Amino acid sequence: MLSPDLAGVRINESNLPYVELKFNIFGQILPSDHGYALYSTISHLYPQLHEQQWLSIQTIMGIPDGKGKIYLTEKSHLRIRVPGDMVPAVYLLAGKALTIGKHLIRLGIPQIFMLQPASRLRSRIVVIKGFQEPEPFLSAAKRQLEALGIQGRAWIPLNAEGESDRKTIKIKKYTVVGFGLEVADLSDEDSIKLQIVGCGGKRRMGCGIFVPTKS
Repeated sequence: MLSPDLAGVRINESNLPYVELKFNIFGQILPSDHGYALYSTISHLYPQLHEQQWLSIQTIMGIPDGKGKIYLTEKSHLRIRVPGDMVPAVYLLAGKALTIGKHLIRLGIPQIFMLQPASRLRSRIVVIKGFQEPEPFLSAAKRQLEALGIQGRAWIPLNAEGESDRKTIKIKKYTVVGFGLEVADLSDEDSIKLQIVGCGGKRRMGCGIFVPTKS
């Protein structure tokens, strides 16, 4: 039985190569906190994707307006990570309209990329159930990495105020606390593994998904 702080870890039992589908987005505005709404909309369109442990849906980047919304730009994309043999199930989203909150976006035809190793990765927000303070959270994250055999130097980055990068997401009526997380000094193998497996839970809602970052 997994310990409580490992309960959200997805193990890649199939050893299939993972890929990332990158959809262009046509729209103007989205809620800043849209991870749960995005996942819910996709699950409603394609119920077969609901609760799939291999599915990682990244939140969409945009320009924040400071009032709880983001403006979409030509650099705004929907990125979904899946095992290679699951591409057809997600490719069905091409051309579909998604209603997220009060806002409508339409997806283009996706490009498909293999995951590339990088010695340093970051996740915008990692959520580990039961850990809402920086030091216990970081210890729990390091235990997850160790349990997966991933060797690297992990830390919580600082925000603009010089404090631990604490973030929240809204899931139905609940507010869930998490932190940004960076991991450096990764081997190529461990880098790909972390991009596949992630850390913590709620990866279908944009949490615990790692992307390459520069120093």
